[in-house]
Amino acid sequence: MNLAENQRRDRVIAEDAPAIIEVRDLVTHYGEVKVLDGVSFSVRRGEVFTIIGGSGCGKTTLLKHMCGLLRPSSGSIIFQGRDMAAMDEEELAGMQRQIGIAFQSSGLFNSMTVGDNVAMPLREYGNVDPRLIEPIARLKLSLVGLAHAYHYMPSDLSGGMKKRAGLARAIATDPELVYFDEPSAGLDPIMAAGLDNLVLKLNRLLGTTFVIVTHELDSIRLIADRILMLDRGRVIFLGTVEEAERCSVDRVRQFFERRPDEYIEQRAAE
Repeated sequence: MNLAENQRRDRVIAEDAPAIIEVRDLVTHYGEVKVLDGVSFSVRRGEVFTIIGGSGCGKTTLLKHMCGLLRPSSGSIIFQGRDMAAMDEEELAGMQRQIGIAFQSSGLFNSMTVGDNVAMPLREYGNVDPRLIEPIARLKLSLVGLAHAYHYMPSDLSGGMKKRAGLARAIATDPELVYFDEPSAGLDPIMAAGLDNLVLKLNRLLGTTFVIVTHELDSIRLIADRILMLDRGRVIFLGTVEEAERCSVDRVRQFFERRPDEYIEQRAAE
């Protein structure tokens, strides 16, 4: 068992820990298609919560709702005691300043240095002494192992470094909650493992709650305190890694055993 595994397994998030965000009976349509169908769950403060499922199951749509980027057809998303779906644009913008988002593609602006990318939220929100912006941005870069890259351009960075820079920007304003979309996408196994370790480090060091959309089994087994699995827009599993690997639901078993669709067809015929 490596250091990161010890970090995850030594940390226990109590079942009665307070929720930082709650999703209640969420329903979403794209035209006539129901993409999310009665999704309900809560994320506990301080945990690493992963959202998994096959392509097209609704993972990214759910994450967009939790970020306030999409309005649901019905249902509610409660963040810090308030329903995001009932907020007006100004209230929603204020809420979004309290969360961090790390995009799958890193989302860095190619025309700005890495340091300016990380500093941008600090400047945009206007509540930081201008003299402190650069030191804070440098600190965040140092936390993700990029202290040397402040004056680099995004084009100077590797794929893994871009992901780290995007994560540094996501934590620039010290949010309690950070969303990370497919952190391991496009990375080799060594870089992906380094990013997993970084998530665990920031979770332990800063107490940051992470909600991560991923399909990488190695990452899920390493970082997840709990897993939510979607299938056709519905929740089919919510629990720990250990519970998922013992689960009797066919779709969950198929995912964790890396079986093709023929497995489901065979099970249905039995």
